[in-house]
Amino acid sequence: MLVAPLALISLKAALASYGYLAVFAFVGIESLGIPFPGETMLITAAIYSGTSGNLSIALVVAAAATGAIVGDNVGFAIGYWGGYRLLVRYGNYIRLDQAKLKVGRYVFSRHGGKVVFFGRFVSVLRTYAALLAGVNRMSWWRFFVYNAAGGIVWATLYGSGAYYLGREIERLGRPVGIGLAVAAAIAVVAAFIFVRRSESRLEERAEAEFPGPLEGFPGGPPL
Repeated sequence: MLVAPLALISLKAALASYGYLAVFAFVGIESLGIPFPGETMLITAAIYSGTSGNLSIALVVAAAATGAIVGDNVGFAIGYWGGYRLLVRYGNYIRLDQAKLKVGRYVFSRHGGKVVFFGRFVSVLRTYAALLAGVNRMSWWRFFVYNAAGGIVWATLYGSGAYYLGREIERLGRPVGIGLAVAAAIAVVAAFIFVRRSESRLEERAEAEFPGPLEGFPGGPPL
């Protein structure tokens, strides 16, 4: 999730005050279905670890992976026990409107396990895949395996990548560091644009699959 520079200051303040607990909490809150800068906190913590050495990158990755797994399991339980009608009715309060619900249902109905694993790397699905897994009555053990694997791989790739980027910026000095930071910013913006366009295409396909209000569609197979 992209955040404004002012929000980055808040992330760093939380990181300075609570360390690994902040990483765990931010990622966990995002994972249970609330839009929150969990991924940004992971990247910020990993870069801070690489440039300052005040945090262990192994513990940063572990905190992020644990937060992802715990948060997703809470989200799964909310989706499973709270049910489809609850999300349709109140989803707007957590920015889960019907368009996003349709995207999740459309993708989930075709690629359940893949959605749980690879959804960790996609902005919208990272927040809502666990909820949708519960809503669609996915087997908890199957969900847990894909979820744990996705959380660990995501935290390791993003955390280690940002960590080594931070180390290189510190080692090579200010001019090269600025160049690397600019290149990283361009890559982030390009990835964000790609994801947004992909989401738009998915919303069109999902609307064709589930036209009209979602209240007319059942919330998955019975227990």
